[in-house]
Amino acid sequence: MLTKKGKYGLKALIHLSGLPAGQLAFVNDIAVANNIPKKFLDAILGELRNAGFVQSRKGKDGGYRLARPASEIKIGHVVRVLDGPLAPIPCASRTQYQRCEDCDEATCEVRHMMLDVRQAIAEVLDNRSLASMRDADNDDVVRTIKYGM
Repeated sequence: MLTKKGKYGLKALIHLSGLPAGQLAFVNDIAVANNIPKKFLDAILGELRNAGFVQSRKGKDGGYRLARPASEIKIGHVVRVLDGPLAPIPCASRTQYQRCEDCDEATCEVRHMMLDVRQAIAEVLDNRSLASMRDADNDDVVRTIKYGM
């Protein structure tokens, strides 16, 4: 499940991806525009900076901007940085695998299903860029909500 940290991080990155190239945004402006607690956003942006997704500048004319084009930032990478592995259970994780004590991995149906789930999640998130997320046509979502189509 995507945590609030992951959700807020993605919202902040989408906000920054909507700025003209090179323009900086103040943390408070990002927080207010996206309904994110400022203190929490400060910590998230620090992690995103350390991971190389954003750059920051201190001072009166400071703020944050993307460190590279939004088309080069994959959603799966952001989620892994902020929330950890994509796998729903530790024995299905590729990056932080942990063996289960209560089952035989070779015959465990739950593990095999969760490996498929992890792969499906990775397939979507690793093939979607921040730019494509920002530019997505969400008319089908609105249509579904309004008209049940």
